[in-house]
Amino acid sequence: MTESSNVWTGKASSYDQVRPTPPSALLDLLTQLIHTPHPALVVDLGSGTGLSTAIWGERVEQVIGIEPNADMRKEAVHKLEGHPYAAHIEYREGAAHQTGLSDGSADIVTAAQSFHWMEPTATLAEIARILRPGGLFAAYDYDWPPAIHWELDLLVQEMGRRLVELVRERGMPQNLKLWPKDKHLDYMRESGHFRFTNEVFLHHIEQGDAARFFEMARSTAFSGQFTDQELGLDRLNSVVLQSLGSEPVPWYVSYRVRIAVK
Repeated sequence: MTESSNVWTGKASSYDQVRPTPPSALLDLLTQLIHTPHPALVVDLGSGTGLSTAIWGERVEQVIGIEPNADMRKEAVHKLEGHPYAAHIEYREGAAHQTGLSDGSADIVTAAQSFHWMEPTATLAEIARILRPGGLFAAYDYDWPPAIHWELDLLVQEMGRRLVELVRERGMPQNLKLWPKDKHLDYMRESGHFRFTNEVFLHHIEQGDAARFFEMARSTAFSGQFTDQELGLDRLNSVVLQSLGSEPVPWYVSYRVRIAVK
């Protein structure tokens, strides 16, 4: 298991319950772009609890999730029980820069809310190696927070600034290394592995209540590395309860999809 993946140990179940599931329109987009409606193999790097992996089950001959964290893989495998397309879905221990897959074997490689955890040079070389000619890599992330209420946006922005200050003062928790999401497309273009790169945007609506919002906020802020008071999570929880309560409301989730074709 990589050092960075340790941050998710013990958090797989809560992660799976609160994080968004990628929209089906994303799968439609990626398969249409390479004229391959039913890919033979999709590889999902940093697959976590399988939220971005199992969605491919109905559309592919095989989808393989590569995940270094044992807790996250265990949760993903557990969710396959009773899944109608479980035979098409597989999870393997591994790292994004060392998948162990064959050259040119994948039609599509994805990294969902995970590429910022991966050293880009080695990872992109590995992706190019396992993609077939004309295959596609997509690194996609959702914006946090989803569009719900401006006061929640404001508090999350304040919490983000506080987190940056804490990291500057004390260093990155557990020696973690992150690469900026706004550089994803630059890394892909500058790698020299791809003939075409682009960024597109998708929007999706999910439902969520105060409890879900607060747990997502905690999971995006290295909860456990800093106290709730230091991060401002105690104040956020109070405002979230007042704004959302226990009844689900629409969450407008925006996805940034960086695409590269080999």
